[in-house]
Amino acid sequence: MKKLKNEAALIKAAILAAMKYGEDRGAVEFEPADSVNEKILFLYRLLVHDKLIQPLPEDQVSQKSMRHKLAMWYVKQLPKDHPLLK
Repeated sequence: MKKLKNEAALIKAAILAAMKYGEDRGAVEFEPADSVNEKILFLYRLLVHDKLIQPLPEDQVSQKSMRHKLAMWYVKQLPKDHPLLK
């Protein structure tokens, strides 16, 4: 798994975008007390269920790999000249 440039910022933006997607879809309503790890797990599972990202083999599912998958999903949504991609 190759680390992306600006991966930390991409992960934060990906979580926000995926949360908006999940809430707009009516699949979830996040609470302020929800941990980031819980959000990442739910968002990863939601995007896999909706076939927006390819699932990882179950033995490779970890916080790090789910974060990376969310970041990769978000990168594909951005225009090529977006500042986070530079």
